[in-house]
Amino acid sequence: MTTDSNADQRSAASRAADAVESVSDARALDVAARLGFAALAVVHILIGIIALRLAFGGKGEAEPTGALEEVAEGNLGTAIMWICAVGCAGLALWQFSEATLRARHLGRRERIGKHISSGSLVVIYGSMAGTFARFALGDGPDSSQSTVDFTRSLLTSNFGVVLVFVTAGVILGIGAHFVIKGVRRTFRPELRTFEDTARGRVIEVFGVVGHVAKGIALLLVGGLFVIAGLDRNPQESTGLDGSLKALQYHPGGVYVLTAVAVGLICYGVFAVIRSIFGRM
Repeated sequence: MTTDSNADQRSAASRAADAVESVSDARALDVAARLGFAALAVVHILIGIIALRLAFGGKGEAEPTGALEEVAEGNLGTAIMWICAVGCAGLALWQFSEATLRARHLGRRERIGKHISSGSLVVIYGSMAGTFARFALGDGPDSSQSTVDFTRSLLTSNFGVVLVFVTAGVILGIGAHFVIKGVRRTFRPELRTFEDTARGRVIEVFGVVGHVAKGIALLLVGGLFVIAGLDRNPQESTGLDGSLKALQYHPGGVYVLTAVAVGLICYGVFAVIRSIFGRM
C-alpha cells in the first residue's frame, strides 16, 4: 500500500511538473526571454563602443552600468530601462525553467551540468534585471565601485582571502567557458537554423569572435580579483572597466583593448541574432 501511495505521489508530482512546464512554454515567456537577449545585446554593443573610445583616447565607463547610464540619460531612457528589466527578468525565469523543469528529462550528468549552468545564468540575468530597474528608478549603481565594495566585504570576513580567490576562480571559469565555447563553436545549436551558407558563416564569425572576446574580458576581471586577493587590497578589483583601462598602460595593450572592444560588439550582434533565431 505504501509503495502504491508513493508511486501515486510521484505520478501526481510528475503530472504537476508537466503542467508547469507546459505553462513555461507560453508565448509571453518566449517573447520576454528574446527581449532579454536583445537587452543584453545592447549592453555589450555599448560597452564595446565605449572600450573603442578608450582605445582612441576618449573617456567613458566600459562596464554595464556605464553603458546603461548613457542610455538612461536619453529622452526614452526610462522606458527603455523598464523594457530591458522585463526582458532580463523573463530571461532569468526561462533559465530557471531550464534548470528545473526541463533538466529533469536529462541524464544524471547532464542534469547536474544544467543545474549549474542555467542556475548561474538565473543569478546573472536576475541581477541584470535589477540593475535595469534601478536605472529606470533613477538609482543606477557604479559597478566598478560596487566591485571594490564587494571585494572589501569579502576581505573583511573570516575567510576573506579564500572567498576572494573562490570568486576569482568562478569568474575565471566562466571566462574560460566562453573562450572554449567560441573556439569549439558549441553555440551553434542555440540557433534554430544554421545553414552552411555565406550567411551562416558570417553568423559563425560573430559567434566565435564575440564569445572569445567576452571570455577574455571575464578573464581580465578574474585576474584583478586574484591580484586583490594576493595584495589584500580591494582597490585592485575594479571590475570590467578597470581591467580594460589597465590595458592602456601596457605595451601593446591598446591593440588588445581594441580587439576586445570589437569582439564585445560582435557578441552583441550575435545576441541580437540569438534573440530572433534562437532556440527557446
